[in-house]
Amino acid sequence: MYLFIFPLSVFLLSITAAAKPLSVTFVNNAVQKGAVCLDGSPAAYYFSPGFGSGVNNWLVHMEGGGWCSNEEECIGRKSNSRGSSKNSEQMSFSGILGGSQQSNPDFYNWNRVKVRYCDGSSFTGDSVNPAKGLFYKGSRIWFAVVDELLAKGMYKAQNALLSGCSAGGLASILHCDKFRDLLPATTKVKCFSDAGFFIDAKDISGVERIKSFFQNVMVTHGSSQNLPAACTARLTPSLCFFPQYVVQTLRTPLFVLNAAYDAWQIKNILAPSSSDSSGAWSKCKLDIKACSPAQSQTIQGFRAEFLNAVSGLRNSPSAGLFIDSCHAHCQSGREAVWQDTGSTLVANTAIGKAVGDWFFDRKATKLIDSCSYPCNPTCHDLSDDS
Repeated sequence: MYLFIFPLSVFLLSITAAAKPLSVTFVNNAVQKGAVCLDGSPAAYYFSPGFGSGVNNWLVHMEGGGWCSNEEECIGRKSNSRGSSKNSEQMSFSGILGGSQQSNPDFYNWNRVKVRYCDGSSFTGDSVNPAKGLFYKGSRIWFAVVDELLAKGMYKAQNALLSGCSAGGLASILHCDKFRDLLPATTKVKCFSDAGFFIDAKDISGVERIKSFFQNVMVTHGSSQNLPAACTARLTPSLCFFPQYVVQTLRTPLFVLNAAYDAWQIKNILAPSSSDSSGAWSKCKLDIKACSPAQSQTIQGFRAEFLNAVSGLRNSPSAGLFIDSCHAHCQSGREAVWQDTGSTLVANTAIGKAVGDWFFDRKATKLIDSCSYPCNPTCHDLSDDS
């Protein structure tokens, strides 16, 4: 008979990591580094240290929250959490960041970080509007946070995963190769994007509204110099906000988690209010089951466009995919959806299991629901963008 003694310190750390709300950490000397939010407040993040076998593994997750594409929109964000780190509340981690071994077995004991999103440019800006007191410093925020994490021990990481949701999921793609290059060559580095694969598509009126929007984001924030150089060398910089063009030149393995009926994209790319003055799409955008036959056909066409946009990743041996037929946005941040009883499944595989299998090369993971909404009974309707 063998008696295994579980180290008390590791046990206590695991309990603490799973349950204790985290206070915000402000980047050291952030203001001097120019790593500030739209209102000039310092860059910030939440940090849960790794323990046991995960002490030298790092998961850096970027918060989401849309973008501001002009001065007026950015001024509007200055007074809330999307443009300021002031009054940052405590936060509990869940889903991919969760500290429960049962519901997050591959990453629960890693060093886990959530980067506050307060710049409105997917961490790409580097400009200032002094007349309005606006600081477009997203790129500096990202580099300052990563530099601080390297100093905390990430410089000796064995495994590292850059992740994000929504605008943060886009950032995880835009910064993926930079993250790889800042870590030792011996580190296993991969990137994960949840609901960040925004596609270049026309809206219901035939207008390329999202393309114009991203162009305005880029100009407002001075983002062009901070977009992936391998993409901007080939294409107009504003196109390099779209993942479908960036992934063609990406060197670092990427996993894309996305709903084929992404709730944000249907509401804002396919059927924005500016192209639906009569409000004919108002109910359909919120509940696909309320769509008319013609609207349903349009949404199925959008799904086909999305699947075509990610087709390049299907042929990439290093890429991972989990594309479900859900009406959702951001699915990795909740335990019940990520990997737990009742979580979203494709091919009888939970999201967290698919991502873990891919990261650790246990198996190739390219899971795509082959049927249309509402064929997947495990779907959770989600519209969270954090």
